[in-house]
Amino acid sequence: MSQKRIVTTHSPEETQQFAKRLATLLQAGDVITLEGDLGAGKTTFSKGLAKGLGVTRTVNSPTFTIVKEYEGRLPLYHLDVYRLEDSEEDIGFDEYLHGDGVTIVEWAQFIEAFLPDERLNIDIRYEDNTKRCMEIHPKGEHFERICEELKI
Repeated sequence: MSQKRIVTTHSPEETQQFAKRLATLLQAGDVITLEGDLGAGKTTFSKGLAKGLGVTRTVNSPTFTIVKEYEGRLPLYHLDVYRLEDSEEDIGFDEYLHGDGVTIVEWAQFIEAFLPDERLNIDIRYEDNTKRCMEIHPKGEHFERICEELKI
């Protein structure tokens, strides 16, 4: 069982910078889950990850579309599955969760049954106007190695 790791950031830019560094270590098929209250910084984190993957388009939350796709060094699939709470519907998650890109899943607890065992779970907590605490839970050796490389 892996231990949780804590990263604290003091500005949206720091949150994005951390995510950007993480992105440089990701490979096709990697899944990152993001949990946190509204306004905690999930979209800010996603924007940084996209920058690190070389995405040039503007990234915003896919709340109403459920999935947004972006082209970069690797494809980025950004899922916001909040609207799928209490739904048993599979909208083709395998295509994203086991595909050729990196997948970010916001509100992942709503599709827990579809998630791969190996993934990087990140819980972002709002501490104050600028400070965020990210609890990082690597699941699997690949993500343990990434955390070691990031020195967290």
